[in-house]
Amino acid sequence: MRTILVLLGLILAGEAQAHAGHVHWLEMEKTWTWDPWVTLPLALSGGLYLAGLVRLWQRAGIGRGVKLWQAACFVAGWGLLVFALVAPLHWLGERLFVAHMIEHEILMALAAPLLVVGGPVAMLWAFPAPMRHRLGGIGQRPLVARSWRWLTNPLVATLLHGAALWIWHAPPLYEAALADPWIHWLQHLSFFFTALLFWRALLQAREGERAYGPAVFYLFITSLHTGFLGILLAFFRQPIYPTQTSAAPEWGLTPLEDQQLAGLFMWIPAGLVYAGMALVLAGLWIARSGSVRSRGGHVYETR
Repeated sequence: MRTILVLLGLILAGEAQAHAGHVHWLEMEKTWTWDPWVTLPLALSGGLYLAGLVRLWQRAGIGRGVKLWQAACFVAGWGLLVFALVAPLHWLGERLFVAHMIEHEILMALAAPLLVVGGPVAMLWAFPAPMRHRLGGIGQRPLVARSWRWLTNPLVATLLHGAALWIWHAPPLYEAALADPWIHWLQHLSFFFTALLFWRALLQAREGERAYGPAVFYLFITSLHTGFLGILLAFFRQPIYPTQTSAAPEWGLTPLEDQQLAGLFMWIPAGLVYAGMALVLAGLWIARSGSVRSRGGHVYETR
């Protein structure tokens, strides 16, 4: 609800600006991002997934290989990427810290896990069988396989994701990202890529039931350290990103209020995503453990 109110307030401020002669947030040619380094990967990934899903379901049947709910998750995650990177939220994020924070959290805490559980392997089915086999074989090469196992180790993935988050929020690097589009692109890429590794390591681990405990732990740790970073931003007594917050008065906020709103968003709504997923996995862990014990007891009694 807090997020909705913040966005509504920014939209209303944008309406007031439009009447004052400023750029309106719905002017697509000005406020939508058409950078090919953003739009082409989005178009390519969406096209490959759709083509692969159609071919897979034609072969195996609808819902086979990739379930309907997984396809819905991928579409939702892809749509959130468009909302964060192409729609006016990105344009607004260059002017308001709180909007920039919302953009980052959509990438890391919402879009990334949805894409991970959405069966992205379906994209391989967009290619002809010989190429599909060659691409799949790359992942079986010893060096590639070892590197992938290391990157998707829950501890490693959690550390990499946390390091990306803290390093890029150091004032010199954060301000540099605002000044240089290539550094900004690298910032978004590191946030998104490490988030994909993080969620892949926790949601699709091979250890089955034994992976629930570590996943709950690492999600809890992530909610703590991201929340702590949000608290720091919310309670600093002066803006630490002067470039990022310089346009806040145009939207009815002081630079410090803009920073505080951004910190609150990272602290509470974003932190709740990690904590909420930890609770979901803890519930699944308990349910699976109880089911295994019940089956074990039944087998023992029938012998």
